[in-house]
Amino acid sequence: MKATIVLLPGDGIGPEVVDQARRVLEAVAQLFGHRFVFEDHLIGGASIDARGTALADDALAACRQADAILLGAVGGPRWDDPNAKVRPEQGLLGLRKALGLWANLRPVKPYAELADCSPLRPERLVGVDVLVIRELTGGLYFGKRGRDEVDGKRRAFDTLEYTDHEISRVVDLAFKLARGRRRHVTSIDKANVIETSRLWRQVTTEVARNYADVKLEHQLVDSAAMRLITAPASFDVVVTENMFGDILTDEASVLAGSLGLCPSASLGDGKCGLYEPIHGSAPDIANQGIANPIGTILSAAMLLRHSLDLEAEARAVEKAVAATIAAGFRTADIAPAGSAGEVVPTSRMGAAIRDHLDDHAVVDQVYGYLANRERY
Repeated sequence: MKATIVLLPGDGIGPEVVDQARRVLEAVAQLFGHRFVFEDHLIGGASIDARGTALADDALAACRQADAILLGAVGGPRWDDPNAKVRPEQGLLGLRKALGLWANLRPVKPYAELADCSPLRPERLVGVDVLVIRELTGGLYFGKRGRDEVDGKRRAFDTLEYTDHEISRVVDLAFKLARGRRRHVTSIDKANVIETSRLWRQVTTEVARNYADVKLEHQLVDSAAMRLITAPASFDVVVTENMFGDILTDEASVLAGSLGLCPSASLGDGKCGLYEPIHGSAPDIANQGIANPIGTILSAAMLLRHSLDLEAEARAVEKAVAATIAAGFRTADIAPAGSAGEVVPTSRMGAAIRDHLDDHAVVDQVYGYLANRERY
């Protein structure tokens, strides 16, 4: 296969972790006989400094033509003026909107070897394997907003809106993905208070009628936030609106033990998706070579799966990451005091994952999947 992948390293630690993910993708291409063509473009603060905009037209055009996009992170203190007309996150939001990326997928599956990294008791993490699907282009973040003055008092407002189409397409995706997992969808809303949530619940119930083989459960967002910590293994696929998903996915990252471990995919109607770790630009550790590249590398695995339809290659990357963690390699964020394991820099963690990718045991497991795919 030949594929064009646009790289948007961005700001802070973004260039460091994207470089390691690129190296892993290059190793995948060599191992499995593919050709990946990479194009680098600016986004976020780096683009503001160089081009005066958070996402230049030529970068957006390249993204439109690409088979997939891999992003690092945007933002940092030097661009942190909330009153600035041009801000780094405008590049990311603009890219999502321009490409019609309406669903954000964030899987959370803790590694047993890293149970001590989570503030939760290890027994609460047993069996946790959650896929959170967040609606990405509607809701409060994209509704009408503004400020005015009423009776001498300053007022600000943001509008929360959803159409039935916006709801049904993301819920339908959740049910489709649940069929390949444990066939359980939890839809999260605030239907006891908010009218858009009432529509959300109504449409979700209608979509569920097309999936008699998948269990549907409705839950209010406040109780879901509690349950995500007290009984996380009870969730399979979670689907929710934009702001609730933004908050709950950061909460769910606690289950994994570090933001540096968590990948994401933003998908739309076509095959081209945007893949990025869920962490920010972490300017406090930028250019020190200590950032954790695993979230970005696992995002690259999602890229292989969802945009390029390379399931075996995606599994190979995921197994290589798991094997590297099992072998004791740790970046600083997943090496709590007194823990066993070798604390390594960003580049060494990436190299260890590539070494395990090329390991015959991993390759054999992948080809075992190909030979027995009906079991998966």
